[in-house]
Amino acid sequence: MSTDKKIVEALLANAGVTLNGSQPWDPQVHNDQFYRRVLAQGSLGLGESYMDGWWDCAQLDEFFHKILLIDIDRTVRGNWWLGARLAMQYLGNMGRRTKAFVIGQRHYDKGNDLYAAMLDQRLTYTCGYWPKAQDLDSAQEAKLDLVCRKIGLRAKQTVLDIGSGWASFMGYAAEKYDAICTGVTVSKEQKVLADERYSRLSVKTLLQDYRDIAGQFDQVVSLGMFEHVGYKNYRTFMEVAHRALKDGGLFLLHTIGGNRSVKGFDPWIGKYIFPNSMLPSIQEISRAVEGLFVVEDWHNFGADYDTTLMAWFKNFDAAWSHLKGKYSQRFYRMWSYYLLSCAGSFRARKNQLWQVVLSKRGVAGGYKSVR
Repeated sequence: MSTDKKIVEALLANAGVTLNGSQPWDPQVHNDQFYRRVLAQGSLGLGESYMDGWWDCAQLDEFFHKILLIDIDRTVRGNWWLGARLAMQYLGNMGRRTKAFVIGQRHYDKGNDLYAAMLDQRLTYTCGYWPKAQDLDSAQEAKLDLVCRKIGLRAKQTVLDIGSGWASFMGYAAEKYDAICTGVTVSKEQKVLADERYSRLSVKTLLQDYRDIAGQFDQVVSLGMFEHVGYKNYRTFMEVAHRALKDGGLFLLHTIGGNRSVKGFDPWIGKYIFPNSMLPSIQEISRAVEGLFVVEDWHNFGADYDTTLMAWFKNFDAAWSHLKGKYSQRFYRMWSYYLLSCAGSFRARKNQLWQVVLSKRGVAGGYKSVR
């Protein structure tokens, strides 16, 4: 047995994972170069070797759940190559204006057919709310309604959605609460479909960077966009939201969060799934809102993202027979790896999902939390 294989075997054993073992979370290795590649390149090598078919795992989500519980990712990543990569991310402003549309082009514009197959009926690409839900559609409706109730949305109020996606929230708010909605996205494909779906409602989607938002609104929300802002721009984002919110309104921030402050994303996720993105920490959000907003409520339901991601994978996998004519087998492995590794990460509680309710000067008499 090679030294590299012994090292990987020992690392996995600490997590209760056995190389070529009999459990569904045990990786089955098909190429002996796998061990050297993982030790040399960390998470990037792990993900790319999976895409290349060098290894398989019957239950990839549980494989990641187990290895992330013992922080094996930090051990494997401890090498000079990835250290230099993260240093380059730190020096550059990945969320700067000139890169604002990259995430739209490389992720959200992959194809509306892909997302229609994977997501719920409203195309809600954020964590569902599962306490009483039995399926993905009801979980997403529950989440959208939760947001409306948290901001106290009333008929004819104007709402800004920063990072509005396929307008799932705006469509729901317009249909169920008679709200007047404006959203911004950096994805051409999202705008095309949003305009088509909601042409008869008081819903307008603008293709623009959030820094170019003009006007004021009764309420402001941002669901799953803050992860693309970048730590150097967190304060700017909050200043934009503050400027756009009328006095007396509420701003609801819905974002994935990390347990510690970082200056870059996981290298594989950053290269193949979410370029120029990173997860904020509690400390970073707190600093960004200081002096601008009063934090009225902070709700964590990150465990629900595990359930959401597994539902997305189930849909994606079931739809592959008619998607594979457009997308390659390598894409299937990449997308499966993305969804299942993220599910394992939320299951291990390495990632969180926060909804933060903010006001400009504090709600008179106190904000009543909504769940």
